[in-house]
Amino acid sequence: MDNDYFSIDAILAENQKIQCTFKVDVPEMGHLGGGNDRDIKAPAKLPIPMWLAYIILLSEWADLTIPAPFGPRVRNALKAEPRSVRLSALVGAGGLWYGFGKMIMDILDDEQANIMSDVLTKAFRGRLTEVIDQAQHFATLGTLGVAGSAADAVQSFREGLDGTERELFALAQESSKRTKRWYENHDRARQGARR
Repeated sequence: MDNDYFSIDAILAENQKIQCTFKVDVPEMGHLGGGNDRDIKAPAKLPIPMWLAYIILLSEWADLTIPAPFGPRVRNALKAEPRSVRLSALVGAGGLWYGFGKMIMDILDDEQANIMSDVLTKAFRGRLTEVIDQAQHFATLGTLGVAGSAADAVQSFREGLDGTERELFALAQESSKRTKRWYENHDRARQGARR
């Protein structure tokens, strides 16, 4: 995911909310909490969209609470078996777990950012072979016509993938289909030349 101004993925990831604990009173901003309060009083805890949290955190008006999709429970599940975690269900908005994690990582101090980077990298590496393997498997099923429980398995597997993983799945699936077509065409051409 690019942090490009025009990137839809970046816009969706920046719209995710993170919990901030305010260290100071902020006048005339109570509407951010969605209530009737006029001001934000310290130590209020409010969910703030990422695009606004950058300013609030850099101004040192508040502290960041690491969001639940990157908390100890998810980290432990990823350590135990990265392929079993449904990343798309953790963040909503298209399931951009890696993109959201990268944005969180960008606002953390170096030590916490390194830990977050390690979590993201290990999760990606631990899941990548399964994504590619399943894409190739379902690509071969696709040529036979996927129906019934096989179609449900494809859909279920893809629903658990992060947006980045879904893109890789589609690319690997298309690559597998093209490779199969090439082999088939190459074999026909070779058999025709023998005759």
